[in-house]
Amino acid sequence: MTKNTKTDAHKDGILPVQQLYQAVAAGQLIASAPLAEGQLQPASLDLRLGPRAWRLQASFLPGAGQTVQEKIDRFAMHELDLSDGAVLEKGCVYLVELMERLALPENLSAIANPKSSTGRLDVFTRLISDRAQEFESVEAGYEGPLYAEISPRTFSILARQGSRLSQLRLRRGASRLNDDQLAELQQNHGLVSATANPDADLNQNSDFLASINDGIGLSVNLHADGPDGIIGWRARKYAGLIDIDKAASHPISRFWEAVRTDDLTGGGLVLNPDEFYILASREFVCVPSCYAAEMRAYDTRVGEFRAHYAGFFDPGFGISEIGAAPTRAVLEVRSHDVPFLIEHGQIVCRLVYEPMADVPEALYGAQGSGSNYQSQGLKLAKHFC
Repeated sequence: MTKNTKTDAHKDGILPVQQLYQAVAAGQLIASAPLAEGQLQPASLDLRLGPRAWRLQASFLPGAGQTVQEKIDRFAMHELDLSDGAVLEKGCVYLVELMERLALPENLSAIANPKSSTGRLDVFTRLISDRAQEFESVEAGYEGPLYAEISPRTFSILARQGSRLSQLRLRRGASRLNDDQLAELQQNHGLVSATANPDADLNQNSDFLASINDGIGLSVNLHADGPDGIIGWRARKYAGLIDIDKAASHPISRFWEAVRTDDLTGGGLVLNPDEFYILASREFVCVPSCYAAEMRAYDTRVGEFRAHYAGFFDPGFGISEIGAAPTRAVLEVRSHDVPFLIEHGQIVCRLVYEPMADVPEALYGAQGSGSNYQSQGLKLAKHFC
């Protein structure tokens, strides 16, 4: 366990769990009810839905000088009570006031992303704050409420007050690694590797060289890891309702169909428009204890599809020092407008790393942490069994 020093407490970077607790004690993170067990993660805070939700005509940003509530008054179609749960229908847009709010000092800003399980259900979720001109980003010094825009894309979901669909990081300063720093980190730590052998000399492997360009590239794996030939999953469009708070309670076969190597065309996989796929990265990923990572969700430079809704990778993800097996990144993929062919080893998204303000007292996937996706291969959301 690493203890804070006076220097650590003011170091730029993503705030670790112990400093998030300090932010709660200082009134910078405020909640309408006591924090729940497991709500604080190594480098983030799970955000909880409040009791009030609104069905919207359309998605929006409040814009400079306007509050979210002012836009709700203009564009809400009707209000829902989430106290005892309510169904959020696929294809609709909802806004939910969260149980957490912020009162940030001038040296702290915030960023948000859907939780891993949320992205793997194809539930499009974005954070909105008053006067925001961007989703998922909260300016330094912000004081006010937080809201989640929620739009289920494939499955309708049952959600309730206290459900956790998004997560929030607090950032002190601006400390994202540039490509030269990222290349050095790759050489020293092997952030991504095409081998499951943690002792391999990653950068001397003639079959693999990390693609570093405004982040570190991840490519898609279309080779089966097992004898069943499964390389991915395709969501069934009319499968039924998912209870967002019930793990291991929905049968895989009802909601998903397997994508196998037999489904490949000329060695590639054709993504059908507006269908949702779960695939895995060819590379194995690790996040050293003094860094955090975020997946860039969509980049038109690699094709007309979106890969990875949920973007946070916590310190400790995939590192052998805490007993983790080699860990792939799971990719949530959706093609847009036209069929799109992806091939094995094709870069589909990029990881961006940035330093932590301190090493977290608890790492992702450490014994007793309750993480769902450490040492994962091709894995669906925790809701399926």
